[in-house]
Amino acid sequence: MSEPWQWDEPTWRGHVHRVRAGRRLVPPSWPGGSRVAVALSFDSDHETIPLRDAETRPGKLAQGEYGSRVAAPKILALLAEHGVRASFFMPAVSALLHPGEVESYAAGGHEVAVHGWIHERNMLLERADELDLTGRAIDVLEKLSGTRPVGIRTPSWDFSDNTLSIIEQLGLRYDSSLMADDEPYELLADGRRTGVVEIPVEWIRDDAPYLTMDRYTGLRPYTSPRALFEIWRDEFDAAHAEGGLFQLTLHPHVIGHRSRLVVLRDLIGHIAGHSGVWFATHAEIAALAADMLDQENRS
Repeated sequence: MSEPWQWDEPTWRGHVHRVRAGRRLVPPSWPGGSRVAVALSFDSDHETIPLRDAETRPGKLAQGEYGSRVAAPKILALLAEHGVRASFFMPAVSALLHPGEVESYAAGGHEVAVHGWIHERNMLLERADELDLTGRAIDVLEKLSGTRPVGIRTPSWDFSDNTLSIIEQLGLRYDSSLMADDEPYELLADGRRTGVVEIPVEWIRDDAPYLTMDRYTGLRPYTSPRALFEIWRDEFDAAHAEGGLFQLTLHPHVIGHRSRLVVLRDLIGHIAGHSGVWFATHAEIAALAADMLDQENRS
């Protein structure tokens, strides 16, 4: 196999254009004449990250269990207090371990969306295995939540050469794993319009890079939780000024501790203190973006 510096132009262009950002999907105004859309999301990984790595001892499993046992109920109470609906991306194994949690998400009016089977690394899988795990995860979440998921966030935001075609094959409306824009956009596959909406993520707007702790690696929570309020406040304020989307990715077992949940409470209070804010699930934003694509196709 040739080295990248030996590739001819069609080769490197082909890699770049396999999955690409298409049309930006921002309406002139958000529903109700709102100035900004706010999409809060939680990746309810719980015990699946150690299980994925065949780590079966109690220590790391207990750290994940905290996310369901302690953090998720507090997060749901905080969202209910402010009347905010969010999107919960949940690996199927997490859902099977904590079915009552899935039911509580649905009962609170929140979205339950796909986050893999056991937080697997899809870039190490054959296409048939990735398709099988994703399809079974959809079925599990539909059974437990009562609604068939319309969106996916891939575990660790990994995106294999097959992920987009699997999303299309399974009829999912949107993905939330890529980072080509601040705003929603349509995904292109080798230049072909797919109709799949991307609701982009970013490590800046994720709690894990700032707050993760692992005894045996260099991962340490070097950032003060209160510093995250300033970062995320500035991200929201800029989205509000631009009339765009503020999307945030959190993890119950990370953000749900006492000194950290304060940050989320303050952030929601800051956002709610602005006029013209539309709190929406990722599914609602994707539906609005899909309508824009449909109108374009009809015109």
